[in-house]
Amino acid sequence: MRNFNLTVIFLGCFIMQVHSQAPANGSETLLPDSLALYYARSITVSDLKNYLSILASDALEGRDTGSRGQKMAAAFIREHFKDNSLLPIIQKDSDSLYFQKMKLYRNYLDDVFIATASKKYRNQQELVYLGNANITSTQEFKIQFVGDGEENDYRDMTVDGAMVAFFAKSPNERQRKVKISRDHGAEACFVINADDQEEFSAYVQRNSKYFEAVTITREQVKSGSTITFLSSYQTLSELLAVERQKLDQAVKKAGRSSRNPYRKLSTTINVKAEMVSEKFETENVLGLVEGSDKKDELLVITSHYDHIGRNGDNIYNGADDNGSGTSAVMELAQAFASAKKKGHGPRRSILFMTVTGEEKGLLGSEFYSNHPAWPLEKTVANLNVDMIGRVDPHHESTGPYVYVIGSNRLSLDLHQINEQVNELYTGLELDYKYNAADDPNRFYYRSDHYNFARHNIPIIFYFNGTHADYHQPTDTIEKIRFDLLKTRTDLIFYCAWELANREERIRLNK
Repeated sequence: MRNFNLTVIFLGCFIMQVHSQAPANGSETLLPDSLALYYARSITVSDLKNYLSILASDALEGRDTGSRGQKMAAAFIREHFKDNSLLPIIQKDSDSLYFQKMKLYRNYLDDVFIATASKKYRNQQELVYLGNANITSTQEFKIQFVGDGEENDYRDMTVDGAMVAFFAKSPNERQRKVKISRDHGAEACFVINADDQEEFSAYVQRNSKYFEAVTITREQVKSGSTITFLSSYQTLSELLAVERQKLDQAVKKAGRSSRNPYRKLSTTINVKAEMVSEKFETENVLGLVEGSDKKDELLVITSHYDHIGRNGDNIYNGADDNGSGTSAVMELAQAFASAKKKGHGPRRSILFMTVTGEEKGLLGSEFYSNHPAWPLEKTVANLNVDMIGRVDPHHESTGPYVYVIGSNRLSLDLHQINEQVNELYTGLELDYKYNAADDPNRFYYRSDHYNFARHNIPIIFYFNGTHADYHQPTDTIEKIRFDLLKTRTDLIFYCAWELANREERIRLNK
């Protein structure tokens, strides 16, 4: 063992010398680096499994941003960085070591209903609130049926300050008719987009992700003046205490009667729509392996460690999204830290960063790019790892692969390095399908690398594609292909090794 290690070190020093004499651009021919091969051996399936078994466990409850499970995941990653002697680049106080903390706002509807003397109609049940007005105490409204809600349906009728009820199936139709109602002085709208409760419930279920109970934002949500409800024809009939047949007859008469048939189809209701916007704290986790002679230059390796939490008894474990990428970053940190401890650390500094709030709109990486812990002009590249533990339907019958996104958009040097280290070491199929400028999925804009790319920092986004378990409770650890997860992590290691140790930093495209 000792003789082998001496041989490795000798050969590694020789190859590094050859590297230093080679042309410093992405077209140079890379040679196998025995030091890289040696330290890549520390990347193991066993380690990856151990990390992921914790990150994707039920105990972490889906790691929703700001939740107890997300905090537990952050603490787990921080301890891993500490145990491997990564430096705490954030050093404000003992509680903040390794954590880049940020304030966000959790926004939700606390109590929303329309009520008559005999019944309350609740949000996400018989109706959906689409407004932005914060009605904290019950407010009385006259609700007035206006049929199709077209201009002619308001003739001979005053609706100032009222809630008007009308049919509208599509968002565009709804928007147009809401404007008509406001032009006539209405203060609120009750939009009928389904016939009965069964149809409306199916609609709510189908579009549940658009009617999220909780949203996360950077700024506190301010109350507006829009009061709009979606509901069914059946619920309107119940609110007005009028038989559907009578409402149908009014609609039929509307186009041919001289008197407005809707004038008597009204009643008084009570409305409440209480909105809450509460501040909370969440954190990116940052650990640094300091470089040697080029330590002022920085390579950033990222993954998001948050997921979408739980819904009742359903826990969205997010094993692939993005427990897989976070496990890879933890293992990469261990590999480079091991090299550093043995005197073979990178020439450039490497920041390992697991970010929060990705699922809420890339919030953690956006915060870092707006408040960088290292000058962005000294940041040479970002390698972002988001979902690398599974196989998508397009590759079920192919060999090992990984999607590569963004590698050539800002630096052809980066693109060529990634291709060459793959050819030298890992032999994966590099699939550029989602790198196309006209990719309808727009994956280039949908993960944390984008907040580096928008600052003109070259990036690669490593990705396995989506699958049937994407954002489902079924994204669990037993479906992870650990052999592929390891090989993809190997590729990222070799690419990072080259970026961190080459003589010249990669060049931007002209």
